[in-house]
Amino acid sequence: MPVRSDLSFADSLTGDRRRRFYEGHRSIALLMILIVFLSPFAGLYVTGLFGAVLGLLLSIVAYYFTPYVWLKLGG
Repeated sequence: MPVRSDLSFADSLTGDRRRRFYEGHRSIALLMILIVFLSPFAGLYVTGLFGAVLGLLLSIVAYYFTPYVWLKLGG
């Protein structure tokens, strides 16, 4: 079942929609896995504990917002 491109922001936050998006876009899913796991370590390396926490928060936000942004940009 394809993901609708007229998806609202609230709909894009549901787990089912996000799962279907990442199943349909395997390369983006792999990239997001790398971002989610490596961002805290990059932040830790650059600025210490504050950077690690910021990297973790940004990776979580990216995980949730990527399907919405990708579909709105026409991907």
